Amino acid sequence: MQDYPEQPSADLLAWLLEPNNPSVRYSTLRDLLDCPAEDGEVQAARQDIMNRGPVPAILALQQPEGWWGRPDVTYKPLMYQSTVWQIMFLAELGADPADERVHRGCEFILRTMQTDLGDFPPQGTQYHKLAQADMLCFDAMTTWALLRLGYSNDPRLAQALSFIAQTILEADFRCHFNADRPCAWGAVKAMRALAEVPETQRTPEIRRAIRAGITFLLDGDLAHADYPTKPGSGISPQWFRFGFPRSYQSDVLQALGVLADLGYADDGRAQPALSFLLSKRRADGTWRLDQTPQQMPVSLETPGQPSKWITLSALQVLKRAGWIEIHPLAVGFSV
Repeated sequence: MQDYPEQPSADLLAWLLEPNNPSVRYSTLRDLLDCPAEDGEVQAARQDIMNRGPVPAILALQQPEGWWGRPDVTYKPLMYQSTVWQIMFLAELGADPADERVHRGCEFILRTMQTDLGDFPPQGTQYHKLAQADMLCFDAMTTWALLRLGYSNDPRLAQALSFIAQTILEADFRCHFNADRPCAWGAVKAMRALAEVPETQRTPEIRRAIRAGITFLLDGDLAHADYPTKPGSGISPQWFRFGFPRSYQSDVLQALGVLADLGYADDGRAQPALSFLLSKRRADGTWRLDQTPQQMPVSLETPGQPSKWITLSALQVLKRAGWIEIHPLAVGFSV
């Protein structure tokens, strides 16, 4: 157990459990307080995600055929109002995969974007592929969202996961947007998608790809981002700025979250990054939102202010790393 003098307080937990953010409330109950799925509070929070807040607001903008924005533009870079971005946001927010509107949106993406290789290449934009490994981040983000939204047993997603694994093993995270050097953002996104596959269901190919990703991330320095970058360019400041929801970029917190998902949160090589995470904690025990995508159809949180999403993610990582313990009753809180 690391020296972490201030454990999460009852006030902090109560803040995360406020009903005005049902997605955070649900994840706090499940991931921080370890409430069982059949608990009445958990079930109510899960249903509340679909009834109030950003999820129903996003779904209200969907067209009956399953698309958002324009039917001929499933994806548009840096304009976060097209269909694929809404599906990513819904996955991040914990939307119900059984909802028919969610299903229609997912099917629209699979029908209009996925190739015979299994990937989801942007077409007709400046973010197009020159090689198979390019835009691995986007392929992985799309795959992760579809897995989260009920497609874990769909053969089309098995194909997408195979594409990601093959690309890692053949191209080592190289991307022409990073001067054909391995990209840490792409590595984090790819590991996030592969981590969605239960360990017992991982193919040998996926297992090898995960090992390659873990080696790439942990043999580097998460706290300083000393990964290959474009010649003559410095480390992107995005790596040290915590954001939600994340688009193409990644940061130290998201990288730690992925390592935690794969069982490496307590790896000694991650300790400098965990210390960096703690250094960004505010005096009241919260973390702030550094940035969020612009031009989203629904506003989630305000940059520069304490963030429930970032705080939740940080506490999840620290708990799984063994740096904090959360005993609700011990701090005078019960659910």
